[in-house]
Amino acid sequence: MNRCLLGSAGLTLAPLHSALAVENPQKDRFKIGACDWSIGKKQDPEALRFAKQLGLDGVQVSFNGGKNDLRDKATRELYVKSVAETGVGICSLAMGILNGVAYSSSPDAERWVSECIDVMTTMKSEAASLSDQSLAAKVSPSLVLLAFFGKGDIKGDEAKMKEVIKRLKKVAPKAEQAGVTLGLETWLDINDHMRILNEVGSPAVKVYYDTANSNKMGYDIYKEIETLGSKNICEIHCKENGNVLGNGLVDFPRVKGAIEKIGYKGWLVIESATTRGLGVEQCYLHNRRFVSEVFNG
Repeated sequence: MNRCLLGSAGLTLAPLHSALAVENPQKDRFKIGACDWSIGKKQDPEALRFAKQLGLDGVQVSFNGGKNDLRDKATRELYVKSVAETGVGICSLAMGILNGVAYSSSPDAERWVSECIDVMTTMKSEAASLSDQSLAAKVSPSLVLLAFFGKGDIKGDEAKMKEVIKRLKKVAPKAEQAGVTLGLETWLDINDHMRILNEVGSPAVKVYYDTANSNKMGYDIYKEIETLGSKNICEIHCKENGNVLGNGLVDFPRVKGAIEKIGYKGWLVIESATTRGLGVEQCYLHNRRFVSEVFNG
């Protein structure tokens, strides 16, 4: 696996095997995206243009306040324009803001999740009016990541866990009606995740599985993926901390085996996976080719 970083005087990426750029047309192809914050374009429609340069299929777009807020129609129109011009879609939304304003305790955070569902409903409605249905599909995401890190972390806190379950049970029917999935990205292990899913009892609430986060916590990520199954995993972050993909701790060929075993067909979204001495563009050109080779080769 550790074949991609070479160089003595400086850190460089060795040329990848030509097969990295080749995908097997005889098999189903996984769509590959990247988080807008990981490519330096957080909450910015320009992320789609950059993603096109990188050869990506889509971008996970941040849903926060401030500049380019998707609650604003003008912002949504900017994204539609960028998607139309690039052909790169919005694979999902992400509420990283919940890392600083905890969903388990903040009334604002609870309201923002509900508002995000409203916005996604509006995006679907606006997309339905487009004559180009291929474009419509790319600008009407059905999944939002809810982040539970930093101030939002609930691991080991029973009171916070119960409150999150309570709030998810309250909002889940609205998400179901809107056709929206709430993906939970956390430090929790499979037992805690399954507790939340079982107690909420809604198909609209699933696990957003992050390979590097779970590996960092010491979980058997390959077994967890197989046990959770495609029914409970809504999307996957292909992630490394401090390394490009293929040069870190996650065995992505084993990840491929696990997701093939459960029949997962969703997006593979690259997060982080950068290293010192290399720019974002160089890292992400490598990352995209690496994911293509491993999962679509």
